[in-house]
Amino acid sequence: MSNKVAGIVIPPRTRLSRRDLLGFAAKGAASVIVSQSLLASCAAAATNATDTTDTSSNGGTTSTPTTGSATCVLTAALTEGPYFVDELLNRSDIRTDPVTGAVSTGIPLALTFNVSRVANSACTPLTGAYLDVWHCDATGTYSDVSGSSRKFLRGYQITDANGVAAFTTIYPGWYSGRAVHIHFKLRLFAGSTKTYEFTSQFFFDDSLTDSVYTQSPYSSRGSRDLRNTSDGIYNSLSTTDRAGLTLQTSKTTDGYAGVINLGVNVG
Repeated sequence: MSNKVAGIVIPPRTRLSRRDLLGFAAKGAASVIVSQSLLASCAAAATNATDTTDTSSNGGTTSTPTTGSATCVLTAALTEGPYFVDELLNRSDIRTDPVTGAVSTGIPLALTFNVSRVANSACTPLTGAYLDVWHCDATGTYSDVSGSSRKFLRGYQITDANGVAAFTTIYPGWYSGRAVHIHFKLRLFAGSTKTYEFTSQFFFDDSLTDSVYTQSPYSSRGSRDLRNTSDGIYNSLSTTDRAGLTLQTSKTTDGYAGVINLGVNVG
């Protein structure tokens, strides 16, 4: 099966050159879909929100998720990119490669997606939605590309009665031509028939990434070549959409926890 990025079909197991990646980033930015009728995030109202910061022992500053009266805020869909493979891996801990049993090394990251159905400007939990996550490892490498059959850092979960899907993974590394990010895809099915699909990606605060990348195994790679505001896809977003697609993080004992709030209008 091939993948399509900005109208270009790419074999899913083909390693792209740096020139290719830069080209896709630019074209992907031009093809950003502002899905105002389909996707919203349940975010805190700014007038009632509170925010606290935690300066961790690893350096850098992280923010705890804001609290306040919930409102449904429209956000943006983003390009799938060339590396999605429908692996059908139903698992919450995506660090292990099911082919070799090897565990991806890196700073632990606990991800929580709060998925809601939006109707009449209100959000209610969306149950039974399939949520895929995929991203590169600490060295900037994706699994199941370039002829490899490995499947690390890929998997899906089905949202529970509270609309929650949770994953255990690692803080992603970087590769040339893109800011640090994680991809996700939300799908609904009626039996074996897909009835809804939404695809996007979220980003990380640059100051947090700077702190994480001073540690092993990230520190062995040198400095990344692109920050958020130089990324064509991130830079195409509005200020509101950037906030909704930047992971809200808090420090844990051995890593970080992050929350993304999503809401979909599925009729």
